[in-house]
Amino acid sequence: MDFEFALWQLFYLFTAPQKVYRNFHYRKQTKSQFARDDPAFLVLLGGCLCISSVGFAIILGLGFWQFIRFLLYVIFVDCIGAGLLVATFFWYVTNRYFRVRSGENQDVEWGYTFDVHLNAFFPPLIILHGCQLFIYNALISNDWFISRFLGNTFWLIAVTYYVYITFLGYSSLPILQRTHLTLIPVPFVILIYVITLVTGWNISKTVMEFYRQRVV
Repeated sequence: MDFEFALWQLFYLFTAPQKVYRNFHYRKQTKSQFARDDPAFLVLLGGCLCISSVGFAIILGLGFWQFIRFLLYVIFVDCIGAGLLVATFFWYVTNRYFRVRSGENQDVEWGYTFDVHLNAFFPPLIILHGCQLFIYNALISNDWFISRFLGNTFWLIAVTYYVYITFLGYSSLPILQRTHLTLIPVPFVILIYVITLVTGWNISKTVMEFYRQRVV
C-alpha cells in the first residue's frame, strides 16, 4: 500500500482537488480503470474517522462502549452506507444521462463513483468532525446568534465542498457531458443556510443531539 501517495491525495483534496482527479485520468490510461486499486486511501480515511470519533466522544461525554457504537455508526452509516447510496445514484445517472455519444462503448465504473464519494467525504469530515469540535463547547453549543452562525457556516462550507469535489470528479471524465448539473444543489444549500439563520435552527446542535440519541 502506497501511504505516501494516499497522504498526497488527502492533502490536495483540500488545496487543489483538480490534481487528484488528474491522477485518476492517468490511472485510466495506464491501468484501464478510473477507480483506485490501492486501499491505502481508505485505510487513512478510516484512521481519520477513528481519531475524529475520539473527539466526538469527549465532546459528548461518551463511555467506551458508547464510543464504539458511535464509531461503528459513523463508519458504516455516515461513510459507507451513505456512500453506497450516493455512488449508486451517480453511477446510474451518469451512465444513463450524461455519457457522450462517442463514449457509448465506455461506462462510468461503480468503483469510481464510490471513490468520488470518498474524496468528497474527506474535507467535510475534517471540517465537521475536526475543526468544529475545537469551538463547539465554547461557542457553537450556546443559544447565541454567533453560535448558530458559526455552526451553520461550518455545515455550509462542508456541504458545498462535498458538492464541488463531486462535480470535479465527474467533470474530469471525458466520456461525460453536462456535468455542471451536479452543482445544482449549491443554491439550495445556500438558501437552507439562510433560512436556518433566520429561524434560529442550530444545525450543529441538532446533529450532536442526534448522535447522542444514537449511542446512549
